[in-house]
Amino acid sequence: MSVVTVQLGQCGNQVAHELLDVVWSDAQKKPSRAASCERFFHHNTHGELVARAVLIDMEPKVINQSLSRAAKCGRWRYGEDSHFSQKQGSGNNWANGYCVHGPRHRDVVEELVRREVERCDRLAGLLAMMSVAGGTGSGVGAYVTQCLRDIYPTSFILNHLTWPYRTGEVIVQNYNSVLTLAHLYQLSDAILVHENDTAHRICSQLLNIKHISFSDVNKVIAHQLGSVLQPALTADSHGVYSRNPLGELVSALACHPEYKLLSMCTIPQMPSSSIAYSTFSWPGLLKHLRQMLISNSKMEEGIDWQVRPPAGSGRSTSLTGSSFNTSLANLLILRGKDVYSAETGGFEDPALYTSWLSSKEAFSLWKSPVSFNKYEKSATLVSNSQALLSPLNDMVGKAWNMFASRAYIHQYMKYGISEEDFLDSFTSLEQVISSYRQLC
Repeated sequence: MSVVTVQLGQCGNQVAHELLDVVWSDAQKKPSRAASCERFFHHNTHGELVARAVLIDMEPKVINQSLSRAAKCGRWRYGEDSHFSQKQGSGNNWANGYCVHGPRHRDVVEELVRREVERCDRLAGLLAMMSVAGGTGSGVGAYVTQCLRDIYPTSFILNHLTWPYRTGEVIVQNYNSVLTLAHLYQLSDAILVHENDTAHRICSQLLNIKHISFSDVNKVIAHQLGSVLQPALTADSHGVYSRNPLGELVSALACHPEYKLLSMCTIPQMPSSSIAYSTFSWPGLLKHLRQMLISNSKMEEGIDWQVRPPAGSGRSTSLTGSSFNTSLANLLILRGKDVYSAETGGFEDPALYTSWLSSKEAFSLWKSPVSFNKYEKSATLVSNSQALLSPLNDMVGKAWNMFASRAYIHQYMKYGISEEDFLDSFTSLEQVISSYRQLC
């Protein structure tokens, strides 16, 4: 089954390009190369590998760069009729993207997606990739997701969101983020979030990159995404590699419509030059990954080993003040040598999960004996937990403070967004925050 990526805005197009490159590169060493590539590529009449992707931006620069990079690499390319851009962007204004550019170009975007969907023998789902800070990725992205839900009501739609730096990229990024998340929560089957701050720290502290570029950050995100979306063996696949990565991901993790926020972490992550001199064991990797989960540590460095699951009722807190991260559901993906010997019982502990869902239902495991992206052994955890509660609460709080003083509201109202629309979005996300806080 095939996945169609819908790449929206500057960030969405850049991250998606890196993801497709990771998928292609990793597939070359696999015995399941054909099945792996089939998910994201098809062959045209000339035998060339073409991405199952639609590129959308209101400015042409990033799309032109993506098309050029893909053509020059000689490994794969984008389709000639798979992209759409304009000469004028959305001005970092969600309302401009959602109320103006989205409706204005709806027909052409829907046609581009329809063509890609019809090239699939069987559609696994749609992967919409976007940021939440700017205007096109967030505003046009939310509008396009709404259109996709109307056209493909029974298909899986997974939105991948790049969360902005907390220190700020755009003055109104918190407004844009609130409006985006509130709308997507009604439309998407699941929302997978990557935080720029976390990816930046991985580049600096784990990969030892001195001068970090957006490309470096995007590659970290793409590596983690690729580790999930490559074929794997699931509990009920009977030795056959999984066919529908989006459907199985959503089924495993988003079992309740009030809980759709997914986070992820991957180990190990290190410079390519260090991999040959490093050895990994499954007990060591899984011990670190489990502690990263319960202490809400996003990478191996700085794990709080004092956090423990609560013995009785209430939340556990360490001496350093970190509180226990309760999970609704977790998906563990193991890839590499001796994968069938890995003991994963630590992730089946009922103490990790909410009391109203059994650990057997809450925990899912995928495995593949084939290594991923040069690592002999690697483990990825996709979690529906309280991990995103702090950044979400922080973002909503900052947006509310701006709204209380009516800062920049007129910039949204002139495109058709009212104060009531803002209030509805705040209400929606405050309910999400409340729901995740009550996980116990």
